[in-house]
Amino acid sequence: MTKNLTEGNPLKLILLFSLPLLAGNLFQQAYNLVDAAIVGRYLGTMALAGVGASGSVNFLVLGFCMGICAGFTIPVAQKFGAGDYSAMRSYIFIGAVSLALFSVVVTVVCSLLCRWVLGFMSTPADIFDNAYIYLLIIFLGSPFTLMYNFLSGILRAIGNSKTPFIFLVVATIVNIVLDLTFIIVFNMGVAGAALATVAAQAVSGILCLVHIMRRYEILRFRKEDLVWNWKKLSVLFGMGIPMGLQFSITAIGSMALQAANNSLGSVCVSGFTAGSKLKILFISPYDAIGTAVSTYAGQNLGAQKFDRIKQGILLGTAISVLYGIAASISLIAFGRPLSLMFIDSSETEVLNASVQYAATIGIFYWVLGILNVVRPSLQGLGFTSRAIFSGVIEMFARCIVSFGLVPVIGYKAVCFADPCAWVCAVIYVSITMVWCLSKIKKAPDSVC
Repeated sequence: MTKNLTEGNPLKLILLFSLPLLAGNLFQQAYNLVDAAIVGRYLGTMALAGVGASGSVNFLVLGFCMGICAGFTIPVAQKFGAGDYSAMRSYIFIGAVSLALFSVVVTVVCSLLCRWVLGFMSTPADIFDNAYIYLLIIFLGSPFTLMYNFLSGILRAIGNSKTPFIFLVVATIVNIVLDLTFIIVFNMGVAGAALATVAAQAVSGILCLVHIMRRYEILRFRKEDLVWNWKKLSVLFGMGIPMGLQFSITAIGSMALQAANNSLGSVCVSGFTAGSKLKILFISPYDAIGTAVSTYAGQNLGAQKFDRIKQGILLGTAISVLYGIAASISLIAFGRPLSLMFIDSSETEVLNASVQYAATIGIFYWVLGILNVVRPSLQGLGFTSRAIFSGVIEMFARCIVSFGLVPVIGYKAVCFADPCAWVCAVIYVSITMVWCLSKIKKAPDSVC
């Protein structure tokens, strides 16, 4: 099943496309929530802190991988919208070969460096071993992360957001079962949580591959598609590298924040980890709407329907802000009971730190709604360098707070770092989007 987003009511198209993405994102976040809940409850707060201490490094590498995959599927969406299926398949072939080689490099380099990176980030000694074991296993499984994100991105680029959701449901069930089995039955500690996550990613990636091979005639390679084209490779990397760097640059700011928080001790690390899990859970609708609007913008750019692009972005932003207001209220009002999913009620200091973080970001959470729609839309329109600069702004904002304020006012500054980054980035992307929309209307060929 494919879905053409260049015809029909934009609001209806975006909402219908978003719903399976939202469900899929919620199930994907369940990977992390299940890991955190089981680790925190059965292995204790030190194990939870160990998993959390590796989070920003994990995001740095895997975020880069996911950004590249997302960038590689932008030309796929544009060629699908234009009806040029031969060029679409050629982009897929070149992207698949490139990512296969890239996955080998990422796995080897990151596995060798992860111990050094954790040391560089001042990871506390009492949680260092757990952080290292968890991170190493996740890095060894990075080829499966690349596989799933690329293949599911292709399905979404041609309008199918339902199938990746179904496969994520299956993968989440696998993750839960293996989490409980490895940690409780086989006593494998944080290594069991990491292995369960990698296995679940592998299942979802393989299911996507089998589905594409069996169900999509327009995605089956012809002989003429299997030709290496350096110009198309440059287009793919021109889209993928900036998007990957955007994730990684944002992650660098998160690493600086994590390092600053690590210096405050294990209690702050555990509280921040639990609060961050809540942040990620509530981000899921933003990601769904942002991906839907990005795909919508890419297809309509290929079809050169510029008025629909603007209309779709405005509608997507409005939906996202309305949700953000509801999420803000939830984080502020229910931060404590939600934190109890990961923290035992007897861990009073850790629980208070989690609640403080959730309440602080909750005040500004609606701002993140604007950022998570406008920035992916810039990417879908091909303005990846503009999107990456918003990541640079986020990085500098987090670094300034981390290095300048955390040593002075402590954990309060940690809580305000993310909101500062969001506000600064939103100001930039909002102004940039107005300029980019005027540019593509005047000179569409320079973008398409």
